[in-house]
Amino acid sequence: MEGMKMMLVDDEERYLSTTKKLLAKKGFDVLTAPSGADALDKLWKNNIHVVILDVKMPGMDGMETLKEIKKQFPLVEVIMLTGHATVESAVDGLKSGATDYLMKPADIDELIGKAEEAFAKRQRLEEKIRMAQSRQFMKSPREIIKEKV
Repeated sequence: MEGMKMMLVDDEERYLSTTKKLLAKKGFDVLTAPSGADALDKLWKNNIHVVILDVKMPGMDGMETLKEIKKQFPLVEVIMLTGHATVESAVDGLKSGATDYLMKPADIDELIGKAEEAFAKRQRLEEKIRMAQSRQFMKSPREIIKEKV
């Protein structure tokens, strides 16, 4: 089974490099993107399972990026990350399809835990899709009997 691939999206280069190093030391496959537009470009080129997305970024902010990710890549799980969390932004993010929400600075183990939960959610959804697709090709006993008669 394929391991989880994560992408960190944040305009703070120091946060990206430090967090990527910490996650890599723990064995995770991590890409980084300094902007929402760069993140969308990398999603087209890589099979990313979980995105850790900063809310406050110049240009395309986290909410706008989240909406585009969910529109273009509905199976990608997104965890919103901010140092400026408000109840309103958390609710807006969750309503727009975010899986979860973390406050900066997030503890690395908490971030990993949330990412693993999001990855497990995606795997369950992918399994449901595979089962639904396989049912299209399976015949019921009644259909098999009809063919024999």
